[in-house]
Amino acid sequence: MFDLLSKLQEAQQKMQEGKQKLSDKVIEGEAGEGAVKVSVTGNREIKTISIDNQLLAPERKEELEDLLITALNRALQNAEQMWEEEMKGVAGGMLGGMGM
Repeated sequence: MFDLLSKLQEAQQKMQEGKQKLSDKVIEGEAGEGAVKVSVTGNREIKTISIDNQLLAPERKEELEDLLITALNRALQNAEQMWEEEMKGVAGGMLGGMGM
């Protein structure tokens, strides 16, 4: 029983380490041929948004909104993939350590 508890604590620590590792990674997404760029961490936190000055005109408001949504979704999808891969590695290590 103690061995199982020890393995669970080890897995929890590895998961924390994985989350920390992901917070240090930056993933980018862009839209409109680079007119809108977004960067997020592997933990899916938005870090930066860059918008080309040409899109700041009032008549381009709707276009800017659409491009922002597209760039954010791309960056977040890439971050989600990275997060899943990291957690899969942690879970695989945990299950392997339990003799499963």
